[in-house]
Amino acid sequence: MFKQIRDCLRSEEGPTAVEYAVMLALIVIVCLSAIKTVGTNAKTTYTNVANSIGS
Repeated sequence: MFKQIRDCLRSEEGPTAVEYAVMLALIVIVCLSAIKTVGTNAKTTYTNVANSIGS
């Protein structure tokens, strides 16, 4: 039983899974920020075009 616990503590699968989860979270944050920025820029552009057409 102690051998199984020792082997489990030495296993590197747990830290690897945590590293992948952190990387995935960072990627999601970057993607959401990029989407928000593109959306804001598109809204500004469409507003400017609409104002130009309306004038």
